[in-house]
Amino acid sequence: MNFRTLTLLVALCVHAGLLATPRDTRAADDAPPNIIVIFCDNLGYGDLGCFGSTVHRTPNVDRMAAEGLKLTAFYSTSGVCTPSRASLQTGCYPRRVGLHETTPDGAVLRPVSTHGLHPDEITIAEILKQRGYATTIVGKWHLGDQPPFLPTRQGYDEYFGIPYSDDMVGGKRPGWPPLPLMEGERVIEAPVDRNPLTKRYTERVIDFVERHRDGPFFVILSHAMPGSTPHPFASEAFRGKSRNGGWGDAVEEIDWSTGQILDTLKRLDLDERTLVIWTSDNGAPRFKTPAGTNAPFKTWGYTATEGGQRVPCVVRWPGRVPAGVTSDALCTMMDVLPTCAKLASAAPPDDRVIDGHDISGVLFGGADAASPYDAFFYYQRGDLQAVRGPRWKLQLTNGKLYDMRDDPRETTDVAAAHADVVARLRAAADRARADLGDGDKRGSGQRPVGDFAHPTPRVLE
Repeated sequence: MNFRTLTLLVALCVHAGLLATPRDTRAADDAPPNIIVIFCDNLGYGDLGCFGSTVHRTPNVDRMAAEGLKLTAFYSTSGVCTPSRASLQTGCYPRRVGLHETTPDGAVLRPVSTHGLHPDEITIAEILKQRGYATTIVGKWHLGDQPPFLPTRQGYDEYFGIPYSDDMVGGKRPGWPPLPLMEGERVIEAPVDRNPLTKRYTERVIDFVERHRDGPFFVILSHAMPGSTPHPFASEAFRGKSRNGGWGDAVEEIDWSTGQILDTLKRLDLDERTLVIWTSDNGAPRFKTPAGTNAPFKTWGYTATEGGQRVPCVVRWPGRVPAGVTSDALCTMMDVLPTCAKLASAAPPDDRVIDGHDISGVLFGGADAASPYDAFFYYQRGDLQAVRGPRWKLQLTNGKLYDMRDDPRETTDVAAAHADVVARLRAAADRARADLGDGDKRGSGQRPVGDFAHPTPRVLE
């Protein structure tokens, strides 16, 4: 082939778009990314191999960590389900949106409750739809089971899952219906068999991704497992196969699910166009049977402690998020909304307070990227228990101060040596009390919880 012929062939390829130019690459980088959030129920900080587990086999999440970013100081806003999920959807503290505790529900919403996420709140799905995203949530919702509160009324094009916790089964309390599986706003099975839920949820996510491969799409896979019972559920392929009873079976099936989704992204050539965030709604509860672990922390889920609120988080986006990086920057569940809005070039609401921060600098900046937080507040239901900044944590109940960088297990009180830090964190706590409230005192920045006067059970029609 002579030089003139070669030159002509190259020119034809460029004209036909067969050779990428630097401008093409930039355009692809600027396109809104697909976003998948994988959200486990009650999975503990130490339940994954990449976070120290020696009993659970989690090769797919471990691979995610090797190919992406591991956040070791990522916090839920609560030790229980409903408040944590409210923060994921709204980017706000639970007290701000009225879902820290409701009467008569208690710490989490119950079936046939009058309460739910207020329809006036703006969810992450509603924000991303501004940019043309197809949206779905598959799995547990737990932000209200009455029509005004369902996902399809909160920005989600599709919904497939159970509307509250898997342990809220029919007959457990008066008036509770058989555990419903919903498609959109309709119950399609009741009671649903919980054993194959992880498998069915995974298949539904893969189907959604395949149908919306041209993107952009937003998916929350909200697993029912490991769940809220001492004996979690798993499909036949995983039941009895782990070294940690039913809990291990459920964790290892969730890992399998993660692998199926990552393989789908690769098969559809969506890897470099998709941000995947993997985390848990709160820490593992204390069950007497084989259960989860929040190691190295000694405390448990359902509490405003490290074990209750510090959860594993892995972020993967090949070509954008650096591979094999570990960051101890303080980040929280509330940051998912503003960060995804920023990456999608969507406008977050400007008519209300959003408590979370855009942490794209942490995601892309490597191990030394700084946390955007001056203060993060730990609430037990409605009671303010502790406040921490990027380094220091003050327990308001006893006045003890801990260096979370060098002493994350909180073994040594250093309050006497750092009176200035104590004063600064106490001042931050006072601001939180004024804004968000504390105990029975209402804060000036609180917004109302959703209310529906005449709730009815979700049952087969």
